[in-house]
Amino acid sequence: MAQTARTPSAPAAQGRPASRFSLNSDGKAHPLENTLALVVAVLGAVAFATCWVYQLHVFTAWVGLAGMITAVWAQYISATTAERFVIVIFGGASAVGFGIALAHGGLV
Repeated sequence: MAQTARTPSAPAAQGRPASRFSLNSDGKAHPLENTLALVVAVLGAVAFATCWVYQLHVFTAWVGLAGMITAVWAQYISATTAERFVIVIFGGASAVGFGIALAHGGLV
């Protein structure tokens, strides 16, 4: 049997792993920006998930407010489009959670 030469795939040929999720689309490390994007994602997901429970309106309002403030700061210092995408989506989820929590009773 004849052996054929294997050609590496394009991402592996450039020294990058073939399938790895990363917010660093420019090839540089951004630990602070990535951490803030992760914090915004967690706060946004929690605010959106808990906003539908009427009894949790105080908790949800504060989490949503913290998520919105963190999202503004993270958007200000973000370095890549992938980070901005995560920040905008989950910052919006924080705002929705905050708004519904305000409708259920607010911060107090």
